[in-house]
Amino acid sequence: MDTIQTVELTLDVTAAANLNEPAHQAATVVLPPASKLPTTPIVCFARPGVQYNRLYYTHDLPGDGPGSEAHYHAAHGWIFVALDYLGAGDSSNNDGSKLTYAVVARAFLAAETEVLRQLAEGELLAGYPKVTDVVKIGVGQSMGGALTIIQTGRYHCYDGIAILGTSAIHTHPPAKPGEAGIVAPWLARDTAPGEPPVVLNQKRMEEFYLNKPEGFKSSKALAWSFHFDDVDSALVEDDFQRYDRDVGDASFKDRGDKKVVVPPWGCFNTPAASAMASVTPGAVAPEAASITCPVLVAMGERDVIADPKGEPRAYFSAAGVDLYVVPRMGHMHNFAGTRELLWKRIETWAEWVREVKEWQKK
Repeated sequence: MDTIQTVELTLDVTAAANLNEPAHQAATVVLPPASKLPTTPIVCFARPGVQYNRLYYTHDLPGDGPGSEAHYHAAHGWIFVALDYLGAGDSSNNDGSKLTYAVVARAFLAAETEVLRQLAEGELLAGYPKVTDVVKIGVGQSMGGALTIIQTGRYHCYDGIAILGTSAIHTHPPAKPGEAGIVAPWLARDTAPGEPPVVLNQKRMEEFYLNKPEGFKSSKALAWSFHFDDVDSALVEDDFQRYDRDVGDASFKDRGDKKVVVPPWGCFNTPAASAMASVTPGAVAPEAASITCPVLVAMGERDVIADPKGEPRAYFSAAGVDLYVVPRMGHMHNFAGTRELLWKRIETWAEWVREVKEWQKK
């Protein structure tokens, strides 16, 4: 047990999701060598963004810098748990229109509770020591950040959270100067699960479709903010093939060439109701204001947050809010050549969260 170990899990969340059909979540647990486990280990639960899966954290991603974030942290003594959403990746393919914030957050909480139970009882991996007194860190990138906010504001289930590339005020990808950007739908809060979304900016959406430039592709519009200029153009093209659909399509399913190859870290399907809500202004504001644990807000130099320095104000009740803008990084942080800067910042912040928890025991 003196090497990094990886365990694949399928976690039943049928009762928590309450969808009147079976539901399960896929998770990858990356364990540090037992000899590197500290007295109070950090257990990190990480969620990817829209149309990405847990391999965003566990795969040896291309580009300059270290390979996978999960193995990077595990080498420093962390237990890293990367999860797929319901309706995405290797999780159950439930109806995306019913996968609202509330449903997805309940499912994540149930899945994570089961992982913690298996760690505490020594069931996760034969021969691995029981892990009980832990520091729970929630990490979410893009939509994963929005769902981390929702889950934490409702259930207060972490000792600290890192919100990466997500705004608690309004998430929206900027356009490259001089080019057309996307117009995202803003949804009413009372849209019923499984029902057609109520789009509040419908007129603006219609004007966009009527007047969008010839040859406009959502992938091209998104790529500028998602990947910084030094990311290999071939990688960007591969990463964005699945994004060439009508902007605002609530199905979040491929409408084009069925032969499009999805990279290992990507997927077509996603929890559509949550994904659509995540670009509505103020979508997570009540939960963000209710969070009491420490928060790290981090983003790339080029990202989807309009006012980085205004973000801390959204976390009215938090014990502390740290802000970090990573140079030469786009929205998809783990492809950037500067990704190790972000990972180191997360680790130094998490060490402070650990110190706070130890102090609270006194």
